[in-house]
Amino acid sequence: MPYFEHDGLQFHYRSEGEGVPVVWQHGLGSDVDQTFAILEPGLEHELAGFQFVGFDARGHGKTRPLGDPKKIGIAATADDLRDFLDDRKIDRAVIGGISMGAAISLNFALRYPERVLGLIFSRPAWLDRPLPENLRIFTHIAQYILKYGSAKGLEEFRRTPEFESLARESPDCAQVVVNHFEFPRAEECVVRLERIPHDAPSHDRSEWKALSVPTLVLANRQDPIHPWDFAETLAEVITGAELREVTPKSVDVDRHAEDVRRHVGTFLSNNFALKVRDRQASA
Repeated sequence: MPYFEHDGLQFHYRSEGEGVPVVWQHGLGSDVDQTFAILEPGLEHELAGFQFVGFDARGHGKTRPLGDPKKIGIAATADDLRDFLDDRKIDRAVIGGISMGAAISLNFALRYPERVLGLIFSRPAWLDRPLPENLRIFTHIAQYILKYGSAKGLEEFRRTPEFESLARESPDCAQVVVNHFEFPRAEECVVRLERIPHDAPSHDRSEWKALSVPTLVLANRQDPIHPWDFAETLAEVITGAELREVTPKSVDVDRHAEDVRRHVGTFLSNNFALKVRDRQASA
């Protein structure tokens, strides 16, 4: 498995495909293997001509050790992304990700605009305020892990009205909750649930108006953790941003992935096909 060393940590990463670089960062509690599974069926078709890269954030996946808990956050992960791109000798890339990955991408774009070719925000869960209502459930998960441990904590949390309501509204989001308890390092890495929801990618949405690169926003309904109106707000404020609706995972996981691949492929082809041709010509 490939790793890059930075700040005393071994960051697990993936790189799939060849061509114009596209960052694809995972969400809170996920990892690159889960998020890249969405892309892999399209790498030889609608996503051909692009190199997708991403890494397991601190406290996630196969990245070890945990490191300084104070560096578990959105801006710190954006800094890790900058160093990851340096390590891979990537000067500029399309920067994107899912949920937390979208927040990291927004923070990165605002602070390192010279490194950004374009932006992809998939199912955003933050705007410009810490701990939005849709993310409070993660702080509750942390409390149950700290009080009961991961196994007993899941047993107890399943009985709460909060979980029962979420399971009725969005089985996929309910499974996300279960995954946090079942993560093998849940107790060691509980700090990610304590700190990251209390963070924010920016604190002033007027800053987003300075973003001037092609931008795609993907979202679906029937998803209380990733509100549709968050995606609408991003698309309205960022000049020229495209908003595209995808099938909710709770309705059909396969169709959701197909929709993501189709919209991402169309966006990349429409905006960066010339760069693909230039790379092919110089190869």
